[in-house]
Amino acid sequence: MRPGSRRGVSAAVSAATIAALLTFGAPQATAAPSFYDPPSPLPAGAPGDIIRHEPSTFYVDPVKLIKADADVRRIMYRSTDTHGKANAVTGTVLTPKKAWTGAGERPVIGYAAGTQGVGDQCAPSKALAAGMEYEGPFIAGLLLRGYGVVVTDYEGLGTPGVHTYVNRVAEGNAVLDSIRAAQRLPEANLPDNGPVATAGYSQGGGASASAAELQPSYAPELKLKGSYAGAVPADLAEVGKNIDGHYAFGFLGFTLVSMDAAYPELNIPSLLNAKGVEAFEKVKQECTGDAIFGHAFTQSKDLTKDGRPLTAYLGEEPYKTRVGEQLIGARKPGAPTLVVHSALDDIVPYAQGRTMARSWCAKGAKVQFSTSLVPTHVGGAIRAFPEAFAWLEGRFAGLPAVGNCGLF
Repeated sequence: MRPGSRRGVSAAVSAATIAALLTFGAPQATAAPSFYDPPSPLPAGAPGDIIRHEPSTFYVDPVKLIKADADVRRIMYRSTDTHGKANAVTGTVLTPKKAWTGAGERPVIGYAAGTQGVGDQCAPSKALAAGMEYEGPFIAGLLLRGYGVVVTDYEGLGTPGVHTYVNRVAEGNAVLDSIRAAQRLPEANLPDNGPVATAGYSQGGGASASAAELQPSYAPELKLKGSYAGAVPADLAEVGKNIDGHYAFGFLGFTLVSMDAAYPELNIPSLLNAKGVEAFEKVKQECTGDAIFGHAFTQSKDLTKDGRPLTAYLGEEPYKTRVGEQLIGARKPGAPTLVVHSALDDIVPYAQGRTMARSWCAKGAKVQFSTSLVPTHVGGAIRAFPEAFAWLEGRFAGLPAVGNCGLF
């Protein structure tokens, strides 16, 4: 692939455009709702089996001037929730129209999107079709390099039920099963046993990192060559403390809704006053931009019955155990990892991401931890693009992965 063609997409969608799309969130539904309604009961099968699929599109820009040169299909596939129960998850499979010219078979990347929201209209499969996916330029860059890409919608995003936002097991399973689904979909024309990788930033970085940890036990047949994980929210307790009263407070709302859905015994609404319950119900319908504009600088102490901030509950049961179960870094990943995090990240604290990487090193994993000094969470994502591309190219080219454990 000519380097110039890669720069073309980067130039077409500027950093400012990416930031603007992040701010304004995802579009309203663009597909018939019936596609997102799973059959009941689910058909018999295994995780990663296709339930249904249909043609779709991927526009890189919101004006729909740049259509990805790929065959695109929306899929519904079987996965497994955090309690081990089968569920249905949707996503998008993208196959470049250009022949693969690299070594071996065409690789497949399970791409985990960053924070989209929890309303069904926020699903990445809908945003991709509308040209409103703020991570579209990175996904387009993967396609230009010839990789097959599958983007999961995660549990409950588009499909019935509440999206299990930053839930470690549900998201990791959804990513791994999306790769299986892409390999099993004949219309995608992708290798059924070829090299794969996972990638993501922010919420997606956590999902990619979780997938890397779960792969040896959950999907050992996948030929995982590596996982890129940017700005990983590895410790939800630390992230929650950072964004309480922050412009991104709505993301804490997403987390509370998710935890309450995955663990109903927590009964989080019982902690809230009338204002808190109203905000809790409202955030269930919101995308990223809605949450930023609607809940910026909210203090959680103003939403609780006893006036304590929600973070004060983290040391108490049953909240302590359930939040602790979301910790990423306690398990050795199944392949080399690239972790990129800005020391100036204003949403996901840098220190907890570095702690995760150090924990992986202590378990004998091959980790490349890269610190950037680009201000803001969004700025860190853009800065990580070229490094992630180069690192993934090295893994698929069969080059030895270089780690820097002990040096960060």
